[in-house]
Amino acid sequence: MLSHLRASLVMVTLFTLLTGLLYPLAITGLAQLAFPAKANGSLIERNGTILGSELIGQNFAAERYFHPRPSATSAPDPADSTKTVDAPYNAANSSGSNLGPTSKKLYDRVEAAIEAGVTEGRLWDIPADSVTTSASGLDPHISPTYALMQVSAVAKARKLNEGRVRELVEANIEHRAAGFIGEPRVNVLLLNLALDALH
Repeated sequence: MLSHLRASLVMVTLFTLLTGLLYPLAITGLAQLAFPAKANGSLIERNGTILGSELIGQNFAAERYFHPRPSATSAPDPADSTKTVDAPYNAANSSGSNLGPTSKKLYDRVEAAIEAGVTEGRLWDIPADSVTTSASGLDPHISPTYALMQVSAVAKARKLNEGRVRELVEANIEHRAAGFIGEPRVNVLLLNLALDALH
């Protein structure tokens, strides 16, 4: 009995050290050597200030910036901790909305987004990512179609040539990996930083 207990304790200790300590340290060390920026969260830093991460969406509400797709993240309700409230782009609580196709809340949100687009003359060909959230609620990318749809409004707000802003969007399109993996996309934070650098 004691010999079985001793062998079990030795194996638990050994595998705890191996899989819980040595393996994670080795992988972390390799990642820091091979891909230090990615291993540290793909942070974007300017003049000693961290502006964000290439991997986490942020809310850009000003007209002079390109807007990301809607976010469905939430946070605890300050008035009642058993409930949640909408908290867009809350990186501490990555989540989708879980709203189904018959949801009134989803319908109202999409309808409001479409109406906002209609007022800017964009009634047709509205990209899905302009009115729907991603599974995480924190997707940093939008489709090239959605980015190009915003060119006119951003150029007008910044008093820039529309063609120059369009060129900037096209230069920031990330194409499919290896020519066939994924979809073309535009990182909103990187695009807005490039836009700020135009001045």
